[in-house]
Amino acid sequence: MSTTATSTSTSTKTTLLTPRILSVSKSSSHTIAKTPVPSITLIPNHGVDGDCHAGQTTQHRAQAQAQRTPNLRQVHLVPVETLRELSGRLSAAAKPLSAGEIGENITTEGVELSTLPLGTEVHFLGGDGKEAAIVVLTGVREPGPGIDKCRAGLRDVCVVRDGSRVVKRLAGVMGTVKKGGMLRPGMGIRIVKPAGASVRPLPVV
Repeated sequence: MSTTATSTSTSTKTTLLTPRILSVSKSSSHTIAKTPVPSITLIPNHGVDGDCHAGQTTQHRAQAQAQRTPNLRQVHLVPVETLRELSGRLSAAAKPLSAGEIGENITTEGVELSTLPLGTEVHFLGGDGKEAAIVVLTGVREPGPGIDKCRAGLRDVCVVRDGSRVVKRLAGVMGTVKKGGMLRPGMGIRIVKPAGASVRPLPVV
């Protein structure tokens, strides 16, 4: 069985030839989960129109607000494959995590995001193959204690360790909007990595 472009289920595995958007979500209030919607609109150097985390300066409650800093977390992206891995690390009795449940705006399918370098551009493609919007990756999300409100113990399973060393984080990636536009499930994704000797891995933000 295959998932459709509008499905928000994370329990069915599919094989895709082209990476795509599985689901889009937003929330006007500072809740952990965001609600899947038919489409979202990205605004350059701002974020998702109508979302609580949009803005040119930091909007996340978990970060200090005494000094307003540039918002590197305008858009939150999570691969559905990551949601499936997290679901497998939770209690066997727990239902699979669904799109938007850990707060992402864009749930992708068919592309690993956390291993991409800093400054990678995620190009979202319309039906004609032209760029509808561009998000520039700024870092890997550091899961805060509030994520446990989504599922008990979720913060711990979001961080994969080898002894005392953190191997990877499973809370998705963050980015800023370079080119605005409307996004909807089913749109294609093209990854454009930065060139040159200064390429660095994504920091934790």
